[in-house]
Amino acid sequence: MKQKNQKKAAVAELLQLAGITIDGNNPWDILVKDDRVYPALLREGSLGLGESYMEGWWDCEQVDQLVARLILADLENQVRQNSKFLLRMLLSRFVNFQDQNRSLEVGRVHYDIDPDLYRRMLDPEMNYSCGYWKNATTLDEAQKAKLELSCRKLKLEPGMKVLDIGCGFGAFAKYAAKNYKVEVVGVTISEQQKLWAQESCRDYPVEIRFQDYRDVSEQFDRVVSIGMFEHVGARNYKEYMATVFRNLKDDGLFLLHTIGTTGLKSGTDAWVSKYIFPNSMLPTAQEIPEACAGRFVIEDWHNLGGDYIKTLRAWYQNFTAHWNILKKNYDERFYRMWTYYLFFSMGSFEARRIQIWQVVLSKNYPTMGYVPIR
Repeated sequence: MKQKNQKKAAVAELLQLAGITIDGNNPWDILVKDDRVYPALLREGSLGLGESYMEGWWDCEQVDQLVARLILADLENQVRQNSKFLLRMLLSRFVNFQDQNRSLEVGRVHYDIDPDLYRRMLDPEMNYSCGYWKNATTLDEAQKAKLELSCRKLKLEPGMKVLDIGCGFGAFAKYAAKNYKVEVVGVTISEQQKLWAQESCRDYPVEIRFQDYRDVSEQFDRVVSIGMFEHVGARNYKEYMATVFRNLKDDGLFLLHTIGTTGLKSGTDAWVSKYIFPNSMLPTAQEIPEACAGRFVIEDWHNLGGDYIKTLRAWYQNFTAHWNILKKNYDERFYRMWTYYLFFSMGSFEARRIQIWQVVLSKNYPTMGYVPIR
């Protein structure tokens, strides 16, 4: 009993540094339902926080606000100093978790699940990336605006050939082919996404392949990658840029749309890596230019971080609104895992720990320069 009280006191002291009270009245306060949460938090940090939530050991009125406060208080580092969680962080420096064999894992774990979940959660065209809410009031409008913005930044013209790296469910490929009269080759490492994208794009000049980006060897007028760079890994950034460079014509443009971290080191939260995006890694603002050095000119860098908060909230509302249908195939633990994933992502953006970047790159754009588009 004494040891249990000591662990509770230690957790309470840490949480107070973030303005969080155990069983308090604020919407971000943690409501403990099982005392096993205390050793889990002390032993595993962020991983323990997510896993104990999945088990129903604690709850919170506004989980995203709790996460944002924890991040801003930097409590994770204080816990890591005394936990074995440090091992994964060290391993990531010496093991290539995003090599071609391991890179397939995220496709199987996250994207090859029942597509009905994504159909219920996302917009009608199945965009699984940040929308653009500048003039939008609905998720559908925001995603169409994102696709239009991306096409305009690429300065697409009829007859161009476009490579879509990590094409997802085919939303960009379909939009670009339909509205800008271009040909698109989309590559994905998800069998489910390949099948869905092929069906969605069947009436347009779009080819969808189950193919690793490293195996592409053709010439394209434009290259786009929306929400895929997070799975590349720091050890592969230069090879990734070299691959794009090799496949892009000399006067071409490349649009990179990715989540990035505002920290000094690339990485991903332990819970997210274990349960949502295996082997994923968020780049830093320094690593992208370093990977481009000697190849690309950075023409534009656009931060859309605030737009992802709205996108995630819309996904959460869609997911919970359709849970009575989805729960036929999923249990309560999955529900808590998925909602925690959405809440955790919201909190990370609210704390500005992570951002959405759209970066336009060129090989040899005309000397008049590239005019940024918003």
